[in-house]
Amino acid sequence: MVNKPINVLVLCTGNSARSVLAECLINDLGGGRWQAYSAGSHPTGALNPLSLEILREKGHAVEGLRSKSWDEFATSDAPEMNLVITVCDNAAGEVCPIWPGHPSKLHIGFPDPAAAEGSHDERLAVFRTVYALIGTKVRRLIELGPERAGEV
Repeated sequence: MVNKPINVLVLCTGNSARSVLAECLINDLGGGRWQAYSAGSHPTGALNPLSLEILREKGHAVEGLRSKSWDEFATSDAPEMNLVITVCDNAAGEVCPIWPGHPSKLHIGFPDPAAAEGSHDERLAVFRTVYALIGTKVRRLIELGPERAGEV
C-alpha cells in the first residue's frame, strides 16, 4: 500500500514571498512524503521577482508557481490538508475558510522580505535571510512530523 503524502497548505496574505518559499522548501525537503501548496487571503496575483530569484538560486523548480487565493483550497474537490501553516501575522489573525478534513493549524511567523528596501542586492540579502529562517523551521517540521508540528 502506498502511503499518502502529508498535505500542507502554507498561507500568507499576498502569497508572493514567504508562503511560496515555504511551499518550495517543504516540497523539496519532504522527499515525496510531504506535498505543500501555498495561497493567500488577499493574493497579489504575481510572485515577487526576488522570490523567484532566490528559489532559482537555491535550485528549486519555479515552473507552475503562482499567487492564488486560499479559496481554491476550501472547495470540496481541493486536496484534503493535514496541516495549515500561516507564515505571516496578518493571515494568522484572519478568519480562515473551513478546510476540508479539518486539518491541524500552526503559526510560524517570519519577517516579510517583500517589505525590504534598498538596492536590489540589499533586498535580495533579506530574501536570503528569510529563506534560511524558513528552511530551518521546515527541516524541523519534517523531522518531527505533523503530529508534533506545534513543537517547531
